[in-house]
Formats: sequence, structure tokens, C-alpha cells
Amino acid sequence: MHLKKIKMSIIGAGNVGSTIAFSLITSGMASEIVIVDINKEKAIGEAMDLSHGISFIKPVEIYAGDYKDTEGSDIVIITAGMGQKPGETRLDLVQKNLAVFKSIIPELIKYSPDSILLVVSNPVDILTYITYKLSGFPSNRVIGSGTVLDTSRFKFLLGKHFNIDQRNIHSYIMGEHGDTEFAAWSLTSIAGMNIKEYCRLLCGNCEGFTELKVLDEVRGAAYEVIQRKGATNYAIALAIRRIIEAILRDENSILTVSSMLTGQYGINDIYMGVPSIIGANGINRILELPLNEDEQNSLKKSSTTLKELIEKLDI
Repeated sequence: MHLKKIKMSIIGAGNVGSTIAFSLITSGMASEIVIVDINKEKAIGEAMDLSHGISFIKPVEIYAGDYKDTEGSDIVIITAGMGQKPGETRLDLVQKNLAVFKSIIPELIKYSPDSILLVVSNPVDILTYITYKLSGFPSNRVIGSGTVLDTSRFKFLLGKHFNIDQRNIHSYIMGEHGDTEFAAWSLTSIAGMNIKEYCRLLCGNCEGFTELKVLDEVRGAAYEVIQRKGATNYAIALAIRRIIEAILRDENSILTVSSMLTGQYGINDIYMGVPSIIGANGINRILELPLNEDEQNSLKKSSTTLKELIEKLDI
């Protein structure tokens, strides 16, 4: 039996891109990984360093290259882009990254027209929308990392509070990967019980525990990590590995990736983090969940914030 070799390309060899590369080689999912960066020497150095440990893991070919070397990629992970500088607005950042993506995306689709594009660069929802527009790909094959990491942070904090395995907590952070994201508290459950019911019957540890405080910690988590160490890279790399695993194994797993809304929740023509079924074709389906009125309003507020930024762009 002939087994298909999986080729992945990572665009951007910074903290996030190189950590994703490390996460992927240790996962054993890829046969070949190409790293592309405007700083070719940095990309070569990262590929060399990773290659030197291959005798400890499953065989994988990893090297630095140009866009032509990405040809035939199954999945392309985009981490390239400019970071936000002090005093800079989000619109300033988007405008700069729009120019970067206008140079990147045509090259990627030229060499890998059948690939799935996975956008990690920030602001991820807007850059995923830009990638969708520039690529001409169907929306199911253009995916943003969305609020997959935010949801994991949320489960981590709840697991810590309740002193239970966070994998047994079911909940979602939805909306923009940013300040307008919100927690779907009405859908949050532990052991099949709504979280409020769980608190009342089984927790006994909720004095001073407020929903808002946990959400604020989730929203501020990235800022705190960046303030302390300069960048976030490990957790986002694990989030990307999880998304890719769901695609390659055709799992039909539910993840809050940034997906194109086409009428779900009464919202159109925007990418946001919403629970979506992920499989071999990318986004198989967006799940329209029964949010309460406050949560529906929060999702619409999030979409309005993103649309106002997009309307100022020349895509």
C-alpha cells in the first residue's frame, strides 16, 4: 500500500513559526516541512537546528527554502507579518500586514493550488479574511487559528479553579481573537452539568468567583506573557498542531477556528472564531449553537468591530 507523504510549509521563521515547526516534527505528522522567511539566514538556522535532532524522532525532511520550494504543500501555515509597535493602532498593523499578505498569498497559491491555508498571524480574523479574498480559495480551505488557544486558556483557568482535568470541561471562547471575544457561559458544562449547576452542587469553592474575572484573564493572557517573556509561542504552536491533526486524521473535531460566516448567527461575510467541524477538507461545517441573548449580542459586536476595520482596507 502506498502511503501519501504529507508536505507542510511554514511561512515565517520567527518565535511562532519556528515553535510550530518543532511541534510538528515531534508529532510525526509531516514527511516534509519547508520554512520560508524574508530573513533566509534565520530560516536556514532554524531548519538546521531542528534537523540535528531528527535521529530522536520519526523521519522528516525539514529545510529552508523559497516559495517555489513550497510546491505541492498539503497545508501552508502562515505566521509571517509585522508585530504591533507601541503607539500603533490595530488599523496601522492591519494596513502593514495587508501589504505583506499581498506579496505572500499569490506565491503560495501558485505553487500549492490545492492546499489548505492556515493563518496564524495577527490580527488573525482579518488576515484570514484577507487571505480568503486574495487566494480565491473556497472558504473551507482558508482557516484562521481563531479562538482555539483562547478556549484552551479558558479551560485551563476553569480547571485550575475547580481542580479538575481541563479536558473534562466543555466550553468555547467565541468571536474575534482579541478584546471583543467572549465566553459562551450558557454552553459551559462539566460532567454533563451546566457550570452554574456544577458550582452549586459539587464545587463549594466559588466565593468571589465571577465569570467576568476569568474572561478578563483569558483576554489579558497574551499581553501578560508578552510582557514577561516578549512573545507567546508554545501554546499557539500546540493549538496549530491540534488543528492540523484534526485535518490530517479527518477527525470531524469541533474547534473554534476562525471560519467564514455566511448567515450563521445572522452574520455574513466575516471570519471569526466559532465552533466548527474540522476534517480533511478543512472546515466541514460551522455549528450554529443556541447562544443566549447576551452572547448573541457579544458575537454581533465582535463582528461589527472586525467589519469596521475591513471596510477601511483596499483588498
